Amino acid sequence: MPDRFVRVALGVTLGLLIAFVAQPYILAFLYSADAPRSVAARGDLSAAEKTTVDLFARASPSVVHVFAQSAAQGRGLMEPDDEFGQGEQQQGSGTQTGTGFVWDAAGHVVTNNHVVEAATKGGGSISVRLASGEVVGARVVGTAPSYDLAVLQLGRVAKMPPPLAVGTSADLKVGQSAFAIGNPFGLDHTLTTGVISALQRRLPTQEGRELSGVIQTDAAINPGNSGGPLLDSAGRLIGVNTAIFSPSGASAGIGFAVPVDVVNRVVPDLIKNGRVRNPGIGIIAGQEATAARLGIDGVVVLRVLPGSPAAQAGLRGVDPRTGDIGDVIVGAGGRPVHRLSDLTAVVEEAGLDRPVTLLVERDGRVRTVRLNTADVAQTRL
Repeated sequence: MPDRFVRVALGVTLGLLIAFVAQPYILAFLYSADAPRSVAARGDLSAAEKTTVDLFARASPSVVHVFAQSAAQGRGLMEPDDEFGQGEQQQGSGTQTGTGFVWDAAGHVVTNNHVVEAATKGGGSISVRLASGEVVGARVVGTAPSYDLAVLQLGRVAKMPPPLAVGTSADLKVGQSAFAIGNPFGLDHTLTTGVISALQRRLPTQEGRELSGVIQTDAAINPGNSGGPLLDSAGRLIGVNTAIFSPSGASAGIGFAVPVDVVNRVVPDLIKNGRVRNPGIGIIAGQEATAARLGIDGVVVLRVLPGSPAAQAGLRGVDPRTGDIGDVIVGAGGRPVHRLSDLTAVVEEAGLDRPVTLLVERDGRVRTVRLNTADVAQTRL
């Protein structure tokens, strides 16, 4: 009896072992999909997916790839200037690439100034590849380094792409959806999505100024995206992607865009005049670090330009003989002024030939000064 039980147990064990070893072969023989599989049915795309797909289909034909060939040799594959990376991908020796978008039916293209700056200053050439694949030459119509914006004029094209719809940045909300289309690392027409992460950021520009009211987004922006559009969920332009905050030069989820209300003011000036008329009051401000070291809270007037609104209003700069401080601007437009960007924001919001009220401290006394802004392009403000 025990021997029979042992034989049965061994037989069962052997059978299970054979089944275990043979299982993959049996499954492969019975269930291998050696013919194309049938396509599983699915429902409609979600409302959010439909919105995104439709947005890209409508906006992407207006987005272009910009190639700026400079006479100088390129320094490497990518050239982030600093942690606010504004350098773009190098497509061969001395070629800088970025993104742009069609502004109007005349073939004007908006991009970043830093995308085309090297070609503009170095006597290079600029070409643009359209969404259709057509490559055309382009010339610079105007640049605004203070806003990191430039306008190009396309050469003859077979069919002009449609201009992007323009929105407003005045009513943007943190948390609303944001969509960026561009050419990161040379990859044409890439869509990235995210949200508006913050508003009213400040971004240093190449002219020693700070651009206020900048949009921050976590939509991935990489070298090559610069100059491309930032869109809202309706497909309207709400900003121009201009920089990323990243020591590595790659997206860290912190990107910045020039607000469209600034773009909509600057671009027409560039098309008409080749330059932007900068509203200002005609002063050169002292360095903020020096003011802070002296315990001064406000904008020190270093020098007043002759004939400027500031000169006409009697503002006084630092005495060149004694070094004594004249006027310190501590308020503007009903707001406190702690640094130059505070004053710049008020003046730019006022616009050209518009009144601005300043609070000016001199010799420990604060007085009110009223003046009109003017075009003072050669000054910091």
